[in-house]
Amino acid sequence: MTRSSLLLALAGTTLLAGCNLAPTYVRPAGAVPATLPQGGIYPPAATDAPDVSAIGWRDFFTEDRLRQVIARGLENNRDLRVAAANVLQARERYRIQRAEQVPSTGLSGSATYTNNAFGAGGAGGAGGAAGGVGTGVGAGVGTTSSNLEFYSLTAGFSAFELDLFGRVRNLSRAALQQYFATEEARRATRISLIAEIATAWLTLASDQDQLRLSRDTLRAFEQTRTLTQAQFRVGVASELEARQADTNYQAARNDIAVAETRIARDRNALDLLVGAPVPVELLPAGLGEGQATLTALPTGLSSAVLLRRPDVLQAEHRLIAENANIGAARAALFPNISLTASLGTISSALTGLFGAGGFIYSAAPGITLPLFDGGAARSNVRLSEATRQGAVATYERTIQVAFREVADALAQRGTIAEQVAAQSARAESALVASRLSDARYRVGVTNFITALDAQRTAYAAQQQLVTTRLTRANNLVELYRSLGGGLN
Repeated sequence: MTRSSLLLALAGTTLLAGCNLAPTYVRPAGAVPATLPQGGIYPPAATDAPDVSAIGWRDFFTEDRLRQVIARGLENNRDLRVAAANVLQARERYRIQRAEQVPSTGLSGSATYTNNAFGAGGAGGAGGAAGGVGTGVGAGVGTTSSNLEFYSLTAGFSAFELDLFGRVRNLSRAALQQYFATEEARRATRISLIAEIATAWLTLASDQDQLRLSRDTLRAFEQTRTLTQAQFRVGVASELEARQADTNYQAARNDIAVAETRIARDRNALDLLVGAPVPVELLPAGLGEGQATLTALPTGLSSAVLLRRPDVLQAEHRLIAENANIGAARAALFPNISLTASLGTISSALTGLFGAGGFIYSAAPGITLPLFDGGAARSNVRLSEATRQGAVATYERTIQVAFREVADALAQRGTIAEQVAAQSARAESALVASRLSDARYRVGVTNFITALDAQRTAYAAQQQLVTTRLTRANNLVELYRSLGGGLN
C-alpha cells in the first residue's frame, strides 16, 4: 500500500465515521401531571419566592450551630466519601473507554547481534552453489566478517478499530453518561445527608424539650402525690385518690427515662451522620418556637422543577447510556475494520540509524465480518433494547416518587401552620384548666378525679405541641430537599 492510498483510506473512513446506529434519544414525558398540586389544603401559589435550587444550605439553615454540624458532616461522612470515590472511578472508566477512539501509539527499538555462519573463507557461498541452497544468504551477508549487526527504531499502532458504525463512540458515550449519573448520585447523596443531619439535629432539640416538659410535670405530679398521700393518712382522701396521684407521678418518671434514652440515641444517630462526635456546644438546648430554617419557599410550580433533582438527572443519564449501548450492540452486527501501521528506520550501524535510505513503513488493514455466532449478536441488541425499556421505567418511576414527595410536603405545609396554632391554643387552655381545677380541688369545690384529669390533659397537650413543632420544622427541611435544594 502506497502512502497516497493509505491517506485516501484514512480520509474515507473519517467520512464514514459519522454513521451512528444508536436510536435518537427522546426524553420520556407524561409520567406526572404538568403542575404540582394546587388548591384545597395545598398552599396558594407563591412563585415570587426564591428558586430553591439556588438557595445554598448555609442560607436556608439560619441556626449557626446547625450549620456547623452540617459542615462537619459534609467533611467527615463516610457515605459521602464512598459516593465521591464512585465518581472518581466512573470518571476514569470513561477516560479508559474514550481512549479507544484514538490509536494507541508506541515506540520500539531493537538491536540484533548474530554470527555469520558463511563468513569464514567464503565456504558457504560455494556450498550453496553446489547444493542449490543457501546461495542468497551467502551472497547477502558477505564474507568479510563473522558477525552481523542490525538496529531499528519504529513507531506505530496495532489493530486500531476504524469506528465506521459508531461502536466505539457509543461505548464512550455510554461511559460518559454513566460518569454523569454517578456525579448526580453524589449530589443526591449530599442533599440527602444535609437533610438527614438537619432532621436528626431538630429531633434531638425536640426531645430535649420533651425531657424538660416531663421533668417539670414530674415536679407538679410529685406535689399532688405528696398532698394526696398526706390527706390519705389523716383520712381526708381515699386510697384510690392516693393511688391515682401516684400513677401520674410514676408515668412522668417513665417518660423522663424514655426521653433520656431517646436523647442518647439521637446523639448516636447524629454522630453517625456527621462521621465524628459532635461537640456539646453544637448540640441544641431545645426546639422551642424559634425557626432554624427559612420559611419562604415557592409553591404552585410546574412539575418540570423535578427534572433538576439529582436523582432524576441520575436516572436520565443512565437512560441515555442505555440508548448508546443499543448503538454499540447494533454496530457489532457489521464488519469490524482495523488498521495496523508503523513508521521507522533500520540500519546495519547504530550511527547510521537516522541517516538517509533507512526509512521503512508498513500498513496492514484488516476486516472481520461476522458470519455465524448462534444469534449472540442479535440477542445482544435485543438485550440492550430491553435494558433501555427498564431504564425508561426507572426514570418515570423516579419522577413519580419525586412528585409524590413534593406533593406530600406541600400538603403538610398547607395545614401545618393551622395545626401549630390549634395545638398552641389547646396547650394554653389545658394548662389554665389544670391550674383552675387544682385550685378548686384544694378548696373543696371540685373532686380529685377532675383535677387529676385536667393535669393529664395539660401534660398530653404540651407533649403534642412539641411534636407538632417538630413536624413543622421537618416539613420545611423535607420540602427544601424534595425540591432539589441544598447543593451550594
